[in-house]
Amino acid sequence: MADADERVVPSVKDFKSSEEEDNPNNPQNWSLTAKLCTYLTICSFTFLANTNSSNFTVAVQAIVEEFHVNQTQAGSLVCFNVFLFGVGNIFWVPLMRVIGKRPVYLLSMLMLCMMNVWSSRASSYNELLASRIVSGFAAAAADATVPAVVADMVAAKDRGHYMMFFHLAMTAGLFVGPMINAFLVQQEDWRWMCYLMAIAVGVVFVMSIFTIRETSYLKRHQGQGKRTQLQWMSMTIGYNREASFFQTLLDILANATYPPILWCSFTIGISVGWNIVVQLTCSRTFTKSPYNWEMGTEGTFLLSGFIGAVLAFYLGGRLIDIVSTRSTIRHGGIRMPEYRLPAIAIPGVIGPAGILIFGLCIAHKTHWVGPAFGFAMQAFGLAAISNVAVTYCLDSYRPVTGEALVIIFVIRNTIGMLLSLYTANWIEKQGPAPVFGEMTAIQVVSILFAIPLYIWGRRLRDLTSTYGPMKRFQHD
Repeated sequence: MADADERVVPSVKDFKSSEEEDNPNNPQNWSLTAKLCTYLTICSFTFLANTNSSNFTVAVQAIVEEFHVNQTQAGSLVCFNVFLFGVGNIFWVPLMRVIGKRPVYLLSMLMLCMMNVWSSRASSYNELLASRIVSGFAAAAADATVPAVVADMVAAKDRGHYMMFFHLAMTAGLFVGPMINAFLVQQEDWRWMCYLMAIAVGVVFVMSIFTIRETSYLKRHQGQGKRTQLQWMSMTIGYNREASFFQTLLDILANATYPPILWCSFTIGISVGWNIVVQLTCSRTFTKSPYNWEMGTEGTFLLSGFIGAVLAFYLGGRLIDIVSTRSTIRHGGIRMPEYRLPAIAIPGVIGPAGILIFGLCIAHKTHWVGPAFGFAMQAFGLAAISNVAVTYCLDSYRPVTGEALVIIFVIRNTIGMLLSLYTANWIEKQGPAPVFGEMTAIQVVSILFAIPLYIWGRRLRDLTSTYGPMKRFQHD
């Protein structure tokens, strides 16, 4: 069995029926402007969703003082938000399969805006915790659903490049978002983080009404005339009468039995988890001697991570497509998902090396340039490794992309939740140098599993096509 992206002619194009080639309503036939308007608006939501997940990392002390809670309780505002940020996809992706992607984005944006208004008005710790938990659930719709949009709109030869926009938005939320929030906490108070988030999400929500098109292309859409702008604003275009919420839920759980998806889940989870450890270590290190930084200065330090993520844009995006396309041409035009995996070699060296450099510099309290350099390398690895792994899974299991990515992000955020709870005790018990050394070794091992996947990936995909949700698509 070969999926649609493997059956490629020597010119490296995906097969489409003549109807799909000619229909202007097929997302892959949209103009570049229409694609970018839809995709970049969704990526803006992704940026805000990831900013929302990390904003209280810079407000722990303020929460402790205002609500008279301990450090662990204050950290729970991040911990459980991050957890729901992953688990929430178990609801949003099945709903997306039934009602379409456009309604899901609009509904979740509206909910995220309202939850931040609630957070800004919270009068007790429990009320604030409840609002943060629900806001994590709402923000989850900007996560696992996005690669499915890319699969709808973009041919296989360009997916790595387009996916990098998603990962750049995600990493910008993780690095630039905390910097903005740090200055807000320093100059005003933590409630202003929530005010600003509510306003920003509200603005994107209004934009989305006009810019986000439905990317689901169903059989009933074939033969229809070109839609007008007013018709594209409909909320029912993506409604699929044949889809089942509960069947999709079962498909999500079944995807956890596919080895390539599990590898992707743990590899990304480890990369994101280590990033959380680095950020929490920054907040505990640079506000004390010998650095004695203010909150805003610490937020500025996080820009080094964003710089690393930006530098990964080409090597983690377009390079994947170039490597894959050249391998496809060498093999007679047969596109295989495994051809993307060699591109992980560069970030697979830089990312773990950055973690080690950061940890050693922190342990020896060197000049801030050392840990900043290590942080940038770690962020480079996070962005590029995540993009290679997700794009590989997208190509391997395109018919169930949304469902597959739910498992990836649930595992990723579960790892993040556990690390946000226990990182402080881990470092306090062993010291930063041994902990970051262990982190480096764990990440290297996870990346090395790409080698057996490159060699035996095709056999694994053939095996996984005989059970679970992929069984329904083995003759497609």
